[in-house]
Amino acid sequence: MNQIEINELVNISKKIRKDVVRMSYKACSSHLGSALSMIDILIVLYFKILNITPENYKNRDRDKFILSKGHASSGLYAVLAQAGFIDRKILDTYYEDGSHLIGHPKKDSLPGIEVSTGSLGHGLPLGCGLALSDKNDRKLCKTVVLMGDGECNEGSVWESAMFAASRNLNDLIVIVDNNRLQGLGTVDKITGLYPLAEKWRAFNWSVEEIDGHNFEEIYKSLKQAYESKDKPTVIIAHTIKGKGVSFMEDKLEWHYKSPNKEQYELAIKELM
Repeated sequence: MNQIEINELVNISKKIRKDVVRMSYKACSSHLGSALSMIDILIVLYFKILNITPENYKNRDRDKFILSKGHASSGLYAVLAQAGFIDRKILDTYYEDGSHLIGHPKKDSLPGIEVSTGSLGHGLPLGCGLALSDKNDRKLCKTVVLMGDGECNEGSVWESAMFAASRNLNDLIVIVDNNRLQGLGTVDKITGLYPLAEKWRAFNWSVEEIDGHNFEEIYKSLKQAYESKDKPTVIIAHTIKGKGVSFMEDKLEWHYKSPNKEQYELAIKELM
């Protein structure tokens, strides 16, 4: 990517982060920090990488994206709106009774929502199934799963990692949003997850570690993953929970906290 393209993505990221903060404030909802940490990854995926568009999202040959950390759904909804999959006006209905923008993504509730997620550890098993189906049908599309680092506590993640490697699911890509915080504390103190890269390598995956807020690094790592021929790929993206809003960055409380009026206005001002 050239600098003009990077600047465009930076501007898009500010718009989407404002949408996410606004959604959380209006709905008095939680998981704002979790949504903000993954925004830059989603932007590169939907605006530069994935073969998914508002026109082809039902095509058999499309790429598939799974947000396994479904509690961060506001980030995905805001990206889908910015990319033209859904009307931006419905972002105002987030978390409301009867809305399609529910707290965890529901399959087919909106264009681009492939599977229902939110129970942590389920996204990768579903991704393995989709990738295996495409491989058996000789389809050349990719399946991309975005999960949290705390989610890697789940045993189903590692069962799926073994399965994917044993079946040579080279069209399966996992991105770990490694913001080092989960619901009740730091990831290293909850279960002792690290060193994470070595664990994935031991399961015979291609592994790359990147700055999850550097658009060029995200783009290069995903392009390389798309060219993988012999094994699945995991990209460990080092991110900051609450990225983009100074008083939310790297703060555990923004896993469950929603902004009050003063915090909302300050956050929007920072994102202008």
